[in-house]
Amino acid sequence: MSDFLERRPIGRTGLSSSRLGIGSTFNAPTSVIEDAFHRGINYLYWGTVRQPDFARAMVNLAKRHRDDMILTIQSYSNDPGTIEGEVEEALTAAGMESFDFLLLGNRNDVPGDGYREVFERLRERGKVRFLSLSSHNRPMLPKLLKAYAEGKSPFELLMLRYNGVHRGAEKDVFPYVPETGGPFICTYTATRWGHLLDPEKMPPGEEPPSARDCYRYSLSQPAIDMVLCGPANAEQMNLAIEALECGPLEPEERERIERIGAYQYAQYAPAYPDAGDAEDVNAGRAAT
Repeated sequence: MSDFLERRPIGRTGLSSSRLGIGSTFNAPTSVIEDAFHRGINYLYWGTVRQPDFARAMVNLAKRHRDDMILTIQSYSNDPGTIEGEVEEALTAAGMESFDFLLLGNRNDVPGDGYREVFERLRERGKVRFLSLSSHNRPMLPKLLKAYAEGKSPFELLMLRYNGVHRGAEKDVFPYVPETGGPFICTYTATRWGHLLDPEKMPPGEEPPSARDCYRYSLSQPAIDMVLCGPANAEQMNLAIEALECGPLEPEERERIERIGAYQYAQYAPAYPDAGDAEDVNAGRAAT
């Protein structure tokens, strides 16, 4: 059996997650999300774009399987005073009683005490259980990993960008992730917004990898616990699940994706750079 099919513990929460999570942005039908859950995918992320079909899947599944579901709501708010109301509105819109995680999205500085205080109020009220964070500031994340090891960080899950094009986490983050006992590491945009699948963006003579193999690429990185996918239909969901069933990439296929990635990084600048990307662009150009 592929080790990608085995669930991993999320920090100190007592929860265990599938190696693949599903985001709501691209509006896969309700039936697709429900089928994926029954095939083992238990992390559902009602994130940047909150689609009603995704909410219906959460409600339907929660009637019998709530204890096996991990539900995340995201807030980009720069004012902690607005988050409590935002979570209440999201719960009403989703038709849910609670979320497992509140994710503070796009945090490029360590959130101040106000964010922790509002999280504690929400937790005391039974609206959320745990706190997580996503960031485009990779060099900040080792500080949070160190604080977590010292019992000083409330973030049980950290989310960042990683794929065959954006590999900066290999130097900025992954060397600092402990083999056990650390927060859960989630990555996203495994296909680099579809660029890795686009024949017109390939180096001369290269065929694009499959979406399945892009997920396998990210999952093959030992520091990564889960990869978030955003399916729009059943075919895309099936390809993502096939990645779990196939397991790690062979070294030559991994090297091929990295070769394509270096070319794309040099040719197509990221629309939203991560901290540290200037150095990565220079490295990508040197590799081409």
